[in-house]
Amino acid sequence: MRVVALISGGKDSCYNMMQCVAAGHQIVALANLRPAENTGQTDELDSYMYQTVGHHAIDLYADALDLPLYRGFIKGTSVNTGRVYTTCQEDEVEDLYHLMKLVKDKEGVEGVSVGAILSDYQRVRVEDVCRRLNLQPLAYLWRRNQEILLKEMISSNIQAIIIKVAAFGLDPDKHLGKTLDQMEPYLLELSEKYGVHVCGEGGEYETFTLDCPLFKKKIVVDSAKVVVHSADAFAPVAYLRFLKLHLENKQGESSGTFMVNSCSCEESCNDDDIFPSSEEDEPQKNIPVIWKSLKHYSLDFTKTFGSSGRSLSGYQWFSGITAHFIPSKGKNAQEAAREAFSSLRANMTSEGLKLKDIVLFHLYMKSMKDFNVINSVYVTEFDLCPPARVCVETLLPDGVLFCIDCLAHKYDIAMDDVLRDEKLVMHVQSISHWAPANIGPYSQSIKVGDVLYCAGQIALVPCTMQLVSGGIWTEAIVSLRHVERVLQAMSQKTALHHVITANCYVTDSKHVPIARSIWQKKLRECKKDCKNTWKNIWARRLQL
Repeated sequence: MRVVALISGGKDSCYNMMQCVAAGHQIVALANLRPAENTGQTDELDSYMYQTVGHHAIDLYADALDLPLYRGFIKGTSVNTGRVYTTCQEDEVEDLYHLMKLVKDKEGVEGVSVGAILSDYQRVRVEDVCRRLNLQPLAYLWRRNQEILLKEMISSNIQAIIIKVAAFGLDPDKHLGKTLDQMEPYLLELSEKYGVHVCGEGGEYETFTLDCPLFKKKIVVDSAKVVVHSADAFAPVAYLRFLKLHLENKQGESSGTFMVNSCSCEESCNDDDIFPSSEEDEPQKNIPVIWKSLKHYSLDFTKTFGSSGRSLSGYQWFSGITAHFIPSKGKNAQEAAREAFSSLRANMTSEGLKLKDIVLFHLYMKSMKDFNVINSVYVTEFDLCPPARVCVETLLPDGVLFCIDCLAHKYDIAMDDVLRDEKLVMHVQSISHWAPANIGPYSQSIKVGDVLYCAGQIALVPCTMQLVSGGIWTEAIVSLRHVERVLQAMSQKTALHHVITANCYVTDSKHVPIARSIWQKKLRECKKDCKNTWKNIWARRLQL
């Protein structure tokens, strides 16, 4: 894939470029946004989206990497700051949109390298820009363990220095200009004591990369001065202003090349833990499995629609919405799908609900061969926050294209004037090493109050979006790992043993004991981890 790299000068954008190259993509251009000249803020802009400290040195990146650099000005401000971004012409996000459109038109790029690690605010906005331009965001650092990630960056020969500090324990006189290698032990200490993000994801510090294995030339700082932004006694804010820099050839060093290590998520999807390590982990053959085969004539799909009625907490099930399709009668699959959604909409409207109130959607299909056609209709029915979705091919009667069950939720405002938690949605579209990108019109998870609803997960390798090899053992463990990561991203302390109900779909009844065995193994591991966490907490309290 031809990729443009969003660069700020920091370590994260550089390391993500390296990850893109390791994944087989080609970096063909660089892009950067800087403060507009009329803002009066020539060094650093107060922006939710962009790192601008050190931006005067970004022009050197074009020569260092021997790539075209596209730069634009940040003319907008942070106007639309909600969890979901919608186009707002005065917002600084639109400056990124215009820059990315220019690069796409000039360079024919298909993907965008993004150095986001933990900021949903930045990820959501970059993904919105990419969605509008039909570009694929590549965020290989997304939700990586920060201690491991920092060690990887250092061991990968990223030469970056601290150019801004803004946290308790970081001293401008001591720490500005220090390398990551020099700072790592101290950052780990600050993390242990005060919860500082070791990669600076809380805004604790910013970096500037002087060299990395992709550079053909390295950047050398000849002179710089410290600018104090806030002389706070506990957490002073200060940054380096570069006064003079130059490029040097990397004599005797490999320039522009580096060794590609094995992909971390591919390794974890095929490690030794996948397979049973003890008799306890072996499938229990003596547990009875009730297996009911569905006959094509066993259900009357003309009488299956039902609705549960609204619960006191605002939930309502709708089931049995069916798309009838017989090719010989002249109606095509798209028309059948539209009729089914029209029926669902009408039934929900009669209950005072809209499609946007759906939190969980079950789509049972007769054949996955029809998926693209059905999905083309499905995508038009939902906005930027679609429901979590489970999509399964199953045996359906002749003439039935698909069947829908869904759960909707809406508080009754007339009955309840208490301020409620808003619906939270996770809709990660970036390719990463974290969990499969959500490339369809569904959300990985939706949170209503204290309840999480998760989309179906299959055993895809996140960075390639290809099914893992290894059969049922591998698929079961990797699928559960994806579920775990989604749960933890929505609520940090949530784990598999908090699951109230789960559905596991298998293609053969012989896989049920294996799937159950792996589920039980994961539950034992969760409980063990919880006990160890509490032991560590009490140990720390005793030390205090």
